[in-house]
Amino acid sequence: MEIIPVPRRSLADFVAGKLAASILNGAIPTGSQLPPERELMKQLAVSRSTVREALKVLGDNHIIDARQGVGWFVRKIDQSNFARARELAQTEREEAPPLSRPASSDIPTGPRRLPVAPEKPLRIPNLRTDRLGTFDFISWWERKRVEEAKILIVGAGALGNEVIKNLALMGAGNLFILDFDTIEAANLSRSPLFRESDEGRRKAEVAAARVKELNPNIHVQYHHGDVTTQLGLGVVRRMDVIIGCLDNREARLALNRFAYWMKKPWVDGAIQELLGLVRVFIPGQGACFECTLNEQARRDLAVRYSCPLLARQNILLGKVPTTPTIASIIGAMQSQEALKLLHNMPVEPGKVVHFNGMINEMHTTSYNPRDDCESHWTYGEITELPASVHSTTLSDLLRIAAAELGPDTIIELDQELILSLKCSSCHTVEQILKPISEVSFESAHCPICGVMRETEMTHAITGSEPFLNRTLASVGVPPLHILRAFNAQEYRFYEMTGDLPEALHFSDFEESPPVRKDEIRQRIRLGETIRQEEIRINPARGKVILRD
Repeated sequence: MEIIPVPRRSLADFVAGKLAASILNGAIPTGSQLPPERELMKQLAVSRSTVREALKVLGDNHIIDARQGVGWFVRKIDQSNFARARELAQTEREEAPPLSRPASSDIPTGPRRLPVAPEKPLRIPNLRTDRLGTFDFISWWERKRVEEAKILIVGAGALGNEVIKNLALMGAGNLFILDFDTIEAANLSRSPLFRESDEGRRKAEVAAARVKELNPNIHVQYHHGDVTTQLGLGVVRRMDVIIGCLDNREARLALNRFAYWMKKPWVDGAIQELLGLVRVFIPGQGACFECTLNEQARRDLAVRYSCPLLARQNILLGKVPTTPTIASIIGAMQSQEALKLLHNMPVEPGKVVHFNGMINEMHTTSYNPRDDCESHWTYGEITELPASVHSTTLSDLLRIAAAELGPDTIIELDQELILSLKCSSCHTVEQILKPISEVSFESAHCPICGVMRETEMTHAITGSEPFLNRTLASVGVPPLHILRAFNAQEYRFYEMTGDLPEALHFSDFEESPPVRKDEIRQRIRLGETIRQEEIRINPARGKVILRD
């Protein structure tokens, strides 16, 4: 007689089957996002590890897809995954394995041991040597997730200083700091990472060096540039969380669109005097930043298109008065929201938290998403090209795209390309061929007549241009950028992945190993001359203190 083995199903299999059944019967619609892990744990009465194992089962069978930093989304059920989904759903109807909970009569009456959550083993750190040891006592804290996180901070002013400092203290492993400004005396009253000797230096560089000194275990990279024109989308694509510490709408709008295109969550913060706000934007979940703009703000931004040179120059005008206290409060809230996003904890996307320091009042308001919002667009599949913007020409990229899209292919640049400036008074024409970020408002005036000249510009490359031999970098395309190509039916997306080692490395201030104190003592002899680099403990120290 043949004995058929009794099937043994794990609890995770039954959870996966229950979710698969809900997807098949329409209770969880195609394209929708699954609830956060904590909510699933509560609804299904299982541990976090069980939920994660069940989600992995569904993901491995192509029933759901993970979007990094966002969550799990239900795929379309078709011939490729229907059979497996139905098989899992049948598992849900079998008898589930019992939960390992003792009956009340079995509970011992003697001494009891402290129970350990199954999803996180108890770890007793050495607080004398482990600078992050106390975080291990937090029930939801996942050290590896934080240490491996890649976080982009845009803006290294008052808010940026607080956010960068907080993330370094929390052990966030990889920080990319972007800012286009330099340090002046007025920054010292609200920026703890800056010193008087730093005046005139780049904010991003100094902040990166100081935070590396604050926590040598993290990895940092800085970029002195403008987020609207000098940040490659390939950098955004590889981030887990983005934090905006900005002071103007145009930069926020650019960052919002980049994050939405790449399907990345971002945390915005704003401060003025004793007032501040924090808001989280997640593509596809509620309103985005552009949805929050009123008609007057939209009209102000529209000036960029009627007179782009003047609008770009005016970004630097109008400093906002702030205090270090409100910067500390809002920067802490932004850092905390980023930490929650890293751990897939519940946040409130599309809402704003207002803090009024005058009366110590805080309240939350919801934004209404706009159906016609121009930011609500995400890139499709991205083709990684082993090419660099420094060597690839417009003709090269057009040829690559045309092989897939046909002869009517058009390359769309993110930045306007100024072709020429024509004076309507003396009729002189100056050929420019520069990205708009490199043409000032003053240079747009005629050197002979002094009047504002007419601007001829374009952002579409069709193949008929006489400058197709120009490299992508020369027309304003940043390294590791993702360019769009399209015809009448579809878009294609091409990343200049050859720029990856240059554009994203997180290795600034790590070129020399630290020197031990005992080695320093052995080198010093009475009467000897000791050079500064011989006694430097941290590779960041001295980089931003000593002047050349």
